Amino acid sequence: MRFVDLRSDTVTKPTPAMRRAMANAEVGDDVMGEDPTVNRLEAMAAERLGKESGLFVVSGTMGNLVSLLSHCGRGDEVIIGDSAHTYIYEQGGMAALGGIHPRVVPNRPDGTLDLAEVEAVIRPDNVHFPHTRLITVENTHNRKGGVVLSPRYMAELGALARKHGLRVHVDGARIFNAAVALGIPVADLVREADSITFCLSKGLSAPVGAVVCGSQEFIAEARRARKVVGGGMRQAGVIAAAGIVALNEMVERLVDDHANARVLAAGLAELPGVELREESVQTNIIIFSWQRSDMTPQQLVAAMAKLGVLFFSIGGNRLRLVTHYGIEREDIVYTLEQFRRVLMA
Repeated sequence: MRFVDLRSDTVTKPTPAMRRAMANAEVGDDVMGEDPTVNRLEAMAAERLGKESGLFVVSGTMGNLVSLLSHCGRGDEVIIGDSAHTYIYEQGGMAALGGIHPRVVPNRPDGTLDLAEVEAVIRPDNVHFPHTRLITVENTHNRKGGVVLSPRYMAELGALARKHGLRVHVDGARIFNAAVALGIPVADLVREADSITFCLSKGLSAPVGAVVCGSQEFIAEARRARKVVGGGMRQAGVIAAAGIVALNEMVERLVDDHANARVLAAGLAELPGVELREESVQTNIIIFSWQRSDMTPQQLVAAMAKLGVLFFSIGGNRLRLVTHYGIEREDIVYTLEQFRRVLMA
């Protein structure tokens, strides 16, 4: 039986080139700033994103957390979308560890925040209110189906932030997917961001890690925040080496994941019970609504798992599938065959 894991792009395995680079990595003590491989990765990431400096962290969640801790003090407020990964899936770390108050604005279907609504919730200077310090957005947006925030939107968001003296953080876990989908340099998408976190361990297929990028001053604060949450690593070059390969070799191939996602979406849209607009699939994430009363979403997930196809229910009647390195066109064909087997028997 074929095995097709579409639960997430976090299930990617390191490439042979990554394994070789990890085995041969030159290392030192990163907390002392002496790991040459980590230093190289951080410099590469910063240059690629058009920022002054970078910081290697264990995960995207850690990257977002240390960014918020660096921008905000205890009792400060961050404006964030109600579907944001940082708000829903990161255990409330901003509040639990930073004492930071989230001010929630609805995400629109295209992943954006309405800028008029954002401006309306910025706190005035009043002794009764927390200080609004930061706006954070997500690109691509996970729970909105991997949709892309455009450079134009980011420019408008940046102008609004500057008008009110606020900073902008981008949860760019899949920012390279966004750049590839738009056909533009990734730096164009984050020009207005004061900080950005991107993951090496999702579509870029490294086994672990993320990088935070921003100004030298910001990264100096983020490095302190990384240390206090236990993220100071020693001979971390053995994992940073895979990140270097990821940046050098794995970005351009993301177009294949997007193409596979579109083929999968087109096939799913034809099936009974599946509600899916093909045009909503912009990158490597497919989210569809399940509209059959004779089978629950959980039953569909279980039935497909027995046939070797794994994916997630993400609440209510919504299901998510993610294409990635290791998923080939033959896997897409097999997946659609099994869906038809289950749904059209």
